Amino acid sequence: MSLVKLSNGSFHAGNLILVNQSYSCQNNTERSLVPVIDQNESVLLNRAAVVLLSSLMEKIHGWKNIVPVSGWRPVQEQQKIWDDTMAESGEEFTKKFVAVPGHSEHQTGLAIDLALESKQIDFICPDFPYTGICQIFRRKATSYGFIERYPSGKEAITGIGHEPWHFRYVGVPHADIMDELNMTLEEYIPFLKKYPYGQLPFRYKKNGIVVDISYLPADFAGETKIDINTELPYSISGNNVDGFIITEWRNADDGQKRLQRA
Repeated sequence: MSLVKLSNGSFHAGNLILVNQSYSCQNNTERSLVPVIDQNESVLLNRAAVVLLSSLMEKIHGWKNIVPVSGWRPVQEQQKIWDDTMAESGEEFTKKFVAVPGHSEHQTGLAIDLALESKQIDFICPDFPYTGICQIFRRKATSYGFIERYPSGKEAITGIGHEPWHFRYVGVPHADIMDELNMTLEEYIPFLKKYPYGQLPFRYKKNGIVVDISYLPADFAGETKIDINTELPYSISGNNVDGFIITEWRNADDGQKRLQRA
């Protein structure tokens, strides 16, 4: 076991941060941004998310018919989108499909809007149907760490309308777990609090992989300290609320380890 120290405020960073109407984006993500497609530097995303997204698109030949619409946005761009949409479409539409500036997932560098390629693409509500290549992408996305962030039937929980085009990178195996439990990020974060670190973890098993997941509250008075087995693959993500999500791989072959730690 090794002692790992987490700096004060670092719970605002990581793949599992919750950003919504209640919790603003407080992490500077610009250092880790890379183009989603080499030839298109206008759409940027977190480096790890790009690695997994590229692997998925290569697997399904997705970039032949799918285009990236919007990735990372600075708060100034989000403000302009909010103001323009408010002026063009009104308050009801804007609040349904545009996050309040400072509270947008696009500011995290972990969210991307995708569209089925066409001559005209709606920037706010791009077409990404539940058929064809788009549905193939959707079915495989969780295995690569992506979730459909704002599903139908969960609008009262997420505070955002149904957005079939908006995908969020949360990492492996969390995307699979959320999909299997039919949970949004708003539901998943409090669910994991039932499994305090150092006690009985939430154990997930799939395809010979065994993963333990638990929650560690942040020490708001200073550094948060954790004793962890660093000889096994693990990751630590803030939840942007009050603590950290600890993910520990107990059994994985070399290929899966590389995927999970990406």
